[in-house]
Amino acid sequence: MSEYGAIIAGTGSYLPEKRLTNEDLAKMVDTNDQWITQRTGIKERRIAGPHESTATLATAAARKALANANLEPKDLDLILCATITPEMGFPSTACFIAAALGLTSTPAFDLAAACSGFIYAIETATAFVKSGRYKNVLVMGAETISRITDYRDRGSCILFGDGAGAAIVQRSADATAGVLYTSIHADGHGWELLHLKPGSRHVLAETLISDRDHFIKLKGREVYKFAITRFEELILDAMRKCELTPDQVSLIIPHQSNLRIIEFAMEKLGFPLDRAFVNIEKYGNTSAASVPIALDEARRTGRIQPGSVVLFVAFGAGLTWSNAVIRF
Repeated sequence: MSEYGAIIAGTGSYLPEKRLTNEDLAKMVDTNDQWITQRTGIKERRIAGPHESTATLATAAARKALANANLEPKDLDLILCATITPEMGFPSTACFIAAALGLTSTPAFDLAAACSGFIYAIETATAFVKSGRYKNVLVMGAETISRITDYRDRGSCILFGDGAGAAIVQRSADATAGVLYTSIHADGHGWELLHLKPGSRHVLAETLISDRDHFIKLKGREVYKFAITRFEELILDAMRKCELTPDQVSLIIPHQSNLRIIEFAMEKLGFPLDRAFVNIEKYGNTSAASVPIALDEARRTGRIQPGSVVLFVAFGAGLTWSNAVIRF
């Protein structure tokens, strides 16, 4: 067992100012507020402005997390950014963020695990910290999903929004503190359920654009079934591995994919719905940014207190799924 622990020393989040409401979408595609709300729980989502990007959103969230942890950028040993909407094909978005923070030699790289990305990054940061290799790791989930959303496809465009969340994973002398457990998983056989084609397999060309295949493609019903199953499995796995009883779980922070998924899973698990932190009505599905934005809001609104044991679950394209247990 490691002699070090990995704690969450600070969090931050940033959302663009522009709001895209259900009423706005009804003017763009064949839908309405009632249809969207009943099926997803979403009322509005944030959209990045013309001068905003994944890196600018992430940098704003990172600055807040650093301030919350009473750290300066120079105190960082590593920067990890989870995203599926990178600043460019290369270099990594994390490198742009490091540059924006004024850093010139701090290692930085991206992780692409879609909606599971932030927890993937937390596991990676925790391994570095518990090994003693690094003391302070900046972990971010940041997305501008609106840039790859097809606003003619009512099945997908109603779901997604933009935003960024960040956390500082810090080494602790107490090996029993902070991140108690993480697990990450993937099954690439299910890639067709949720994907974005342009890449080495499907080169961005006129035919891809004319067929609107350069936007997100989603098989909603199949993804819903996948998420329901994984949500329950991940919670039960986390509780079993950490020997937790339901009354010892202070809060569950799930990926904000669909309110119906959260409601169904919480009821099946026997947890009251208010034990889950939900903000999907305000932001929609922000992919890798979903969990860290919710984490930061939960801390700022007092839903997480010293001693709170919080379970995290996420699932998304890949297919990927992940969980974590953190004592604050």
